[in-house]
Parts: sequence; C-alpha cells; structure tokens
Amino acid sequence: MKILHTADWHLGKRLDRFSRLEEQVQVMDEIVQIADAQKVDLIIVAGDLFDNFNPSVEAVELFYKTLKRLSLNGKRPVVAISGNHDSPNLIDAPDPLARECGIILIGHPKAKVTPFELENFKISNSAEGLIELHLKDISFPVRIMHTPYANEIRLKEYFGENKEEELNKILAESWKKLAEEFCDENGVNILCAHLYMNKRGAELLEEPEGEKPIKIGTADLIYSDIIPDQIQYTALGHLHSFQNIGTKEKPVVYSSSPLCYSFSEAGQTKYINIIEAEPGKEVSYERIALKTGKPLVRKVFDSVEKTVSWLLENSDMLIELTLESDTFLKAEDRKRIYQSHQGIIHLIPKVKNQDFSESQPHEINLNQDIQTLFKDYFRSKNAGQEANEELMNLFNEILNSQS
Repeated sequence: MKILHTADWHLGKRLDRFSRLEEQVQVMDEIVQIADAQKVDLIIVAGDLFDNFNPSVEAVELFYKTLKRLSLNGKRPVVAISGNHDSPNLIDAPDPLARECGIILIGHPKAKVTPFELENFKISNSAEGLIELHLKDISFPVRIMHTPYANEIRLKEYFGENKEEELNKILAESWKKLAEEFCDENGVNILCAHLYMNKRGAELLEEPEGEKPIKIGTADLIYSDIIPDQIQYTALGHLHSFQNIGTKEKPVVYSSSPLCYSFSEAGQTKYINIIEAEPGKEVSYERIALKTGKPLVRKVFDSVEKTVSWLLENSDMLIELTLESDTFLKAEDRKRIYQSHQGIIHLIPKVKNQDFSESQPHEINLNQDIQTLFKDYFRSKNAGQEANEELMNLFNEILNSQS
C-alpha cells in the first residue's frame, strides 16, 4: 500500500504582519494533486494542523476542504492528529461528521476512535491510542498507533500522576503494550506522533525559530529507541525540516512543514513523504519536493543603493534585510527601501562601528554648546555611533520650539 505523510501545516500562520493564507491555499492544492497522482491509499497528517488554538474562519475552511479533497469524498482514509499548536477539542469537534467523509480526527492522547464503516474502508478494531483500518482493495490491515501532542496537564489526565516516571518510560510502556496486542506481521504497522523526538546519543535537533517549544531541557525529549520493533514506519510532526532520525530499515521521519514559516528555515526545500509498505517487510519511501510558496531569504547589504537594486530584481519572495552602515538609517532611505519591495518582513539597521566600549568611562565637557553636548551624550549611549544630520535637525527643532 501507499501512504502519504505530511505534517505541520500551520494553517492561518502569519509572518509578522504578512498573511500566508494565499500560499497555503496553493500548497494544499499541490499536496492534493500529489496524493491523486501517486494514487496513495492513505493520508497521515502528523499534527500542527493550525497555527493557534483559535484559527481564523478562512484557516478552518481551508483545513476541512483540503481533508475532504484528500479523502476523495470518503473513498480514501485520512488520519490527522493534533500538535502543540492545536486545540484538541477543536480537532475532535467535527469527528462525527468528518468520519462520513473518511476523515479520522484525533485530538487527545490515548483517544479511542469509535469504529465505523464506509464503502471503501472500515475501522475494524480500535483501542486507546490505536486504530486498525481495512481498505477495500487491500488484503491486509494497517494499524496506526497515534500519539497527539500532550502537554503536562494532558499527560497527567491520560497517563496518571507518574511524576517520578520519565515520559519516555510512560510512552514506551504504552506503545509496547499496543504493539504486542495488535501489531503482528499480518498487517502494516505505523506510529503517528507529534513529539520532540531525537536519536539517543545524537546532537539535539533544533526546534523551529518562532515555534512554541515543546522541549524544556530534556524533560520532554523522546528517544527513538523506545519505538516498538513491530513498527515499520514512524510519521512525526513538529520539526519543520525533512529528516529521518531512524534507520533505512525502520524510518522515523519528520516530513517537514509545507512552507518555510520562519527565517531560520530560509533556503529549505519542503517535502511530503510517500511510503510503500506491506506486512513483514521493510518499507521504502520517496520524498517529493513541494514547489509552491514564496521563498524566505536573509540578505545583508552595506549600502542603500545595493539594497534597492537587488530588491527590484527579486520581487517574489519574503525578505529579512540587514543593512550595515556607518550611521543610522535615514527616514528617506528607509522609505525608499520599503517602496522598492512588497515582501520586506524585517529591516534591521546595523552600525559598522562597534569599537566603542560602554564599559569605559566617558568624559563629557559640560562647557560645550548644547548641540555638541547632545552629540557626545548620543555617542556615549549608542556604542560610539554618531548622531546623523536628520537626528540633529530634529533635536534643533525641539530646542527651537522650547525657546
């Protein structure tokens, strides 16, 4: 069977004041087209479906419409779990209606999905944290162990007051029990989770810039070696770059977000993952690059002229600009830069002169005229930076208004 793994949609996401909804509409359409072209049998969405607990009407509409298209109006199962950005209650709310369209929404840890049957597939078995699907044209079942994101409150609610036990131990025992009871070699066995997972002994993976972190020290760090041996593929969500932290034989994959959502992701290629699986054998997978969405670019310039020239030649992108100069950026230069490009997210002026040390005492001659005194004071408070002409004109205007 063929499975499509995607995650971290963050529908409704903004980049500072810029909405990404138009790009998200396009990339959701691209994912649907890939699913249809690849003729996949099952879709898994591994959390962070929305960007916040109270998504906009437009984001919710895009979510439901995309899942409905992915499900081929109920002919193909879609399984989506909540992530740390999602409200589990919001994800669960439409479940009775969603299942009529072949969509299985799982918001809470250890949820037990009520079995149901449609024309092309059915949930033949269900337990807390696991569903077993039978598809009409496939002779074997697929078991999906599901672990949505669980904050501390949810962990206490669903796993008990085991404060002395590590999260790894709790999950390891829960997954092991499910795998031993349901995951034999007569079916395909998948784990779907939204967690911060790392390979034991490896360098810690960085969480995306601007994301709500779910790793505090190492308390919430889950190790991939607790995944039961019966699991053939683990579909993860949370980290935004594509990576397999498992092995070639038993992949443990972050499929990546569909768009670059912060400048720490600038230059990344985004993917969905297509898995081919059958009982008792190693899976194979192919990551497919997504082409939709504006690139995020970080650029550094040392002159306004170079900045404006580059901006005019590179219009269709979102940019973080750093402009190094000997003095503060003038208002007319700032205006000129912003007028030359519609996608400037951040403009960061950077002073080249960094030799001035605030730790050194600075003597100021109080017998100087007021303008010179202000210039000396400004240098002392701004790492040696000179007050530019524009600032001095403003200072003189204030002086004159007081006379």
